[in-house]
Amino acid sequence: AYAIRPEVPDLTIDGDPRIVPLRVADGYSLDARDPNPIGRQVFGADGVAAGTVKDAWVDRGEPHVRYLELSVDGRSVMLPMPFAKVDAKTGDVKVASILSSQFKDVPALANPDQITLQEEDKVSAYYGGGTLYATPERSEPIL
Repeated sequence: AYAIRPEVPDLTIDGDPRIVPLRVADGYSLDARDPNPIGRQVFGADGVAAGTVKDAWVDRGEPHVRYLELSVDGRSVMLPMPFAKVDAKTGDVKVASILSSQFKDVPALANPDQITLQEEDKVSAYYGGGTLYATPERSEPIL
C-alpha cells in the first residue's frame, strides 16, 4: 500500500529537487572512509545476484544517501537505503526484503534524474511489502 502523494519531487528551499543521483549533484560525493557500493553487486533475500549498483542518490537537504540506483536486466530501479545492507569489506549490497527475481518489478521512475513523492512511496511500499509477502512462508502466521 502507498499514499496518493503528488507527482512532484520534494524540493529544497532553492526550488531544486531534493533527492538526486550523484551524477547531477554538484559538490556531493561518497565519503572515502565508507564502502562504495557503486559498481558492486546487489543480492536478494535468496542470496542470488539481482543486479549492479549504478549510482547513489543523495539528499541535498540532509547529508546522506537515500537510495541506490540499480541496473537490473537493463533497466534502472531504486533501492531505499533502509532496505539495503552494504558489506563494509566488499561493498556488495544485500537486501533481505525481496528475492532476486522480484527486483525487475520495482516501480519505475518517470524521470531518470529525480524521484517524485508518489514514486518514493511506491518504491518503499514495494520493498516493505516484500518483507511480508516475498515468499509464501512470510505470509503465514508466526504462531
